Order: sequence, then C-alpha cells, then structure tokens
Amino acid sequence: MTEYFAPKDAKARPARIVTSAALDAVKSEFPHAARTGFRAEPGEVLVLPGESATGALIGAGEARSPFDAAGAATGLPEGDWRIEALPGGWDATQTQIALALGGYAFTRYREPARKPARFAPLEGADMDEASRVVRAACLTRDLVNTPAGDMLPSHLEDTARTLARSHDATVRVITGEDLVKQNYPMIHAVGRASADAPRFIELEWGEPSHPRIALVGKGVCFDSGGLDIKPSSGMRLMKKDMGGAANVLGLAQMIMDARLPVRLHLLIPAVENAISGNAFRPGDILTSRKGLTVEIGNTDAEGRLVLADAITRACEDDPELLIDMATLTGAARVALGPEVMPFYTGDEDLASAVLEASKAVDDPLWRMPLWDGYDSWMDGEISDLNNAADSSFAGSVTAALFLRRFAREAKSWIHFDIFAWNPKSRPGRPAGGEMMGARALYHHIKQRFG
Repeated sequence: MTEYFAPKDAKARPARIVTSAALDAVKSEFPHAARTGFRAEPGEVLVLPGESATGALIGAGEARSPFDAAGAATGLPEGDWRIEALPGGWDATQTQIALALGGYAFTRYREPARKPARFAPLEGADMDEASRVVRAACLTRDLVNTPAGDMLPSHLEDTARTLARSHDATVRVITGEDLVKQNYPMIHAVGRASADAPRFIELEWGEPSHPRIALVGKGVCFDSGGLDIKPSSGMRLMKKDMGGAANVLGLAQMIMDARLPVRLHLLIPAVENAISGNAFRPGDILTSRKGLTVEIGNTDAEGRLVLADAITRACEDDPELLIDMATLTGAARVALGPEVMPFYTGDEDLASAVLEASKAVDDPLWRMPLWDGYDSWMDGEISDLNNAADSSFAGSVTAALFLRRFAREAKSWIHFDIFAWNPKSRPGRPAGGEMMGARALYHHIKQRFG
C-alpha cells in the first residue's frame, strides 16, 4: 500500500484539518478561504495560493470521525502531503487509516483517472498497523467489487489459497459431490446448479495451544434467487452476496499479519445460487450437517442454509469465539440503512466489548435482539425448521434465530448481518464494496487475545 503512504522523508506539502469550530479563525488567517466560501464540511478541500505556508485546508465538519477528513485523498492534488495537526480526540493511527482508505479505487478493469494524494506518517501513528488494516480493507473491497464472472467459488478458493501461502496457513477444500459424502448437504444443495462447483473452504493458522477463533463467511458468489428468482433490480448487485466471505478473509489477513496469539479457523461455504434442472426447489426438505431437517420455504433464503452447515462444522472444534458474517437480509437495511451494521449475540460481555471496539475504530455497529418470542416462527410443519418465516416482520431477527439453532454449542457466538456495500461515496468510503464490521472485530480480538 505504499501508494497510500508517503515516506517519512518525503518533501510533503503541509495541509491543515479544519473543523467547524475553527472555521472563523481560519478564515481570518487565510482570506482566500473566506473569499472562496470554504465551509470546512467533511470531504471539502481547498488548495491555498502558492505563497501560503499551509498548502491546503481539509474540511472535517464537527470532527466526529477521522473519516470526515478522508476525502482529502482524492480532493487534494496528487503528491505527498503532511497533516499539520489533528483535531482533539483523533487517534493518529485511525486517521492514517481513514486518509489512506479515502484514496481507494477499484482498478482491475480500468486505469484510475488519477493517483490519490499520499500522506506522511502522523506523529504517534503505528504505521505497521495502519498498513495492515488498509491492505485488508482493500482486499475486501476488491473481492466484493469483482463481478461474479471473475469471482465464483473457484476464485474464492484461489483467494484463500493465496492468503494461506502468504502466512504459512493450511487449506482444506471439499468440492462438488464430495460435499455430500462428507456431510455438508445444504452447501451442496444450494450450489449444485452452478457450472462452478460448490465448495467448502477451511483455512487454519496459528499454534494449536492458543485460543481457537472461528470465522465463518457467507460465500454466495452470485445469487439469482434460485427458482424463487429475483427480479432484475434485485439481482443487479448480487455479485456482493459473498461480502461475508470477503470480510472474514480481510479479518483473517489482519489477524495473521499481526501474528495474534490465536488458533484461527476460517470457514467459507462458497456457492453460486444458480438455476438449472438440478436446482433445489421450494418445498424440498434438506437434512443439515447437524441433523436438523429444513423445509425450503424460499430458495432465495439460501445464505442461512450454507452458513448452517459451516457453523455446525465450526462448533465441532469448540472455539472460544465463533463469528459469522453474511450479507443475509434486506430487512437489516430496512432497519438500519446502509451505514450501520446490526449484530446479534447472547453474550453480554462480548456485545459490550464489540460496541466499544466499533467506536474506537469508527466502524458503525448496532446490537439487535435475539428475540425468543419469534423463534417459533422458524419452526417447520413437516420438518424441524423452515428457512423462511411465514411472517414478513423482523426478517433480520428471524434469520439470526435460524442460525442460532446451529450455534447453540458455541461457547460464544456473534452474527453480523452486513451490507458490504456503499451505495454512494462518502469521505473515506467510496461507492462500492466495503469492509463492514471486520475492523471492529479485529480491534476486539487484538484487545482480548493479543
């Protein structure tokens, strides 16, 4: 990520972060700011005349987050810049991360119009940590942004193998009909209609004596809806339905790169929910790895099916902490919109710690209830479970309750119903694929186990 960080000895131009509270004083000091109507809003940048000792002003509004200044990466001219001082309460490392992420562009298919501005190391910033987080976030963004034609289950496997080689981890992959033989029936059923065979990817890293952490990521590389087919408008962004897998891959990369003292177990059920003559059908009864039978109320509620088999496998090794991340329900977006990610857990201490981590790294999260009163909504009439509740209410909650049936043996389980996508650009968060929740989880894991 050297393109996002200027070297320590770079001849960098100075820039000042300006908050709303300091705006009047800055206008007095720099009449050019007053003449041009500079308002110090987040994302706003003003390059000052050449004779000024300060090269540019960067708006930060009320300075609620370092991301408020992250528009500087594309607002400032190309080249190396040095931030003169930070607003009170801003962490230098988190600011370095935000500024770098503001310069992200997805370049696989088209050269960018320009290079981002680079920022010299801030005083007190842990540049190794900043680089670690930025690399992982960019990996996640790249994976989600890649169209399904180039990001099918086999491509997710390639990504996991590349990550494993970089960190001396081991990978096991079960593919196609072997999923049935080795008792992953729901992963197989969801993915069997695709020309790219379904697979279950497991990566392990770390000392066996260290606390075991399991990361499960939904890897639905494209979701047509299956036989309950989505309309074209609902299918347009379904390349991002592997956003859970992309986020746990980024989280795993941070954990391994930091060499945290944990035994990491990464599990990704990778499938395409396609349509063909052998696609699974509404009304089918599937027997899960756990032995629970599931009636298919809707083939478009497929993510919870593949996660269920993967969560069951994760529980078999008795992890200290089990995390699953999935682009699971539209109901989560109805509840909280595209910027705040809901999570579910019955572990009160874990919930509090994750919320604190969320605040520390500006990764917005909100705890939602595992409301026991809705649990019976997932009961089947001729099976143990139905994968789609009859009610249209509380869709994100009922999906979490479905997964809880398969995570009951976990010592501590937390489920994230993420979006993995920015529908429009904001400072530091350009439109497109996004790491959501994983930075907070990394911070928590580092604090708890590191």
